[in-house]
Amino acid sequence: MSEGLIDQYGRKLNYARIAITDRCNLRCFYCMPDCGIDFVQRSDLLSYEEMERIIAILAGHGVGKIRVTGGEPLLRKGSIEFMDRIRKIEGVQNLHLTTNATLTHRHLDELLALELSSVNISLDTLNEARFLGITKRDGLDNVLKSIDNFLTHGIRLKINMVVMPGINDMDILPMAEMAKEKAVEVRFIEEMPFNGKSHEHKMVWDHKRLKDLLIENYPELKPEAMEHGSTAKLYKGKDWKGDLGIIAAFSRTFCGSCNRLRITPVGMLKTCLYDDGVLDLRALLRDGSSDTKIAEAVKLAVTSKPKNGFEAEANRSAASPSESMATIGG
Repeated sequence: MSEGLIDQYGRKLNYARIAITDRCNLRCFYCMPDCGIDFVQRSDLLSYEEMERIIAILAGHGVGKIRVTGGEPLLRKGSIEFMDRIRKIEGVQNLHLTTNATLTHRHLDELLALELSSVNISLDTLNEARFLGITKRDGLDNVLKSIDNFLTHGIRLKINMVVMPGINDMDILPMAEMAKEKAVEVRFIEEMPFNGKSHEHKMVWDHKRLKDLLIENYPELKPEAMEHGSTAKLYKGKDWKGDLGIIAAFSRTFCGSCNRLRITPVGMLKTCLYDDGVLDLRALLRDGSSDTKIAEAVKLAVTSKPKNGFEAEANRSAASPSESMATIGG
C-alpha cells in the first residue's frame, strides 16, 4: 500500500465518486436543460472492466470509500453486478450509492445483498404535484416506498434536497419533519449552476438563510461536530430520530477538508466539482498504459488540486460552468 494520494495542501484523498452513466429517467431542470442533454455514445463510456481497473488502482493508493452515482446508476444494465464486484476489490472498505430511488424498489434484495454503507437519495419535495413539476415524471410513491424499505432493513439513508426559490422552498420544513420521525439524514443543498446551460448564478437560499429558518422553527436543534471530509453541517434535536444537514455547495465552505475525487462517465478525473476535468483516464486506459503509469498520472493531477472551488472555477477553460450534473456525476 502506498502512502496515499495527498495534495499540495496536505489533504489526503481517500474517497472517489464514480458516475457510471449520464442517463437518467428524471428530467430535473436544475440538473439539465428542458431540451435534455446529448447523451454520451455507449462506446465513449468507461466499460465496467475499465472502471474496476481504475478503482483497483485508486484503492491501492488509499482510496477506500467508493460512491457509485450517475445519472441514475440503476439505469445501466449490470450496475448491481458491477457494484458487487467492486466491493470485493482489495482496499475498498466502504461502498455507497447515490440514486433517485424511483427504481430501487425493484431491486431491494439485490441491493441489500451488497451491504452498502449508505444510500443517498435525491428528493426535492414530498408533494406529488411539485415532484412532477420538478422531475417531469411521476414516481414519488416509488421513492417513498424505497425509503421505508431501506429503513426497515437498517440501511443508513441520506435524503438530498436542492433548495430552489419559488419552486420547493415551501417544502423545507415538511422535509425537515421527516428527520424527526425517521432515522434519516435530511440534507438541504444550496443550488449550483450545473444544469447544462451557461448562466449567471444567483444564490437565494444560502447556508446561512437555511440555518436561520431551521433554528427559528426548531430551536431545540443543536450543531453536531463536523466529520473531517464531510460536506454537511449537521444538527439534531432532542428525541429526533434523524438529523438535519446543510450543504454549502455553492458557498463552498468545506473545501479545506475535501477528501474526494470524481470520475465522470467518460473517464475524466475531476479533483474538484468546479474544475472542467484534469486528467483523461479513458485515454490512458485505452492506449495501453500500465497501472503504474496511470497511478503516477493520478498522483500528479492530485498535487495540482486547487485550494477550493472558487480557485478551481477561476482556472476553468470555460468562463463559467455550463455542464449538467448528469455528465459530471451527482
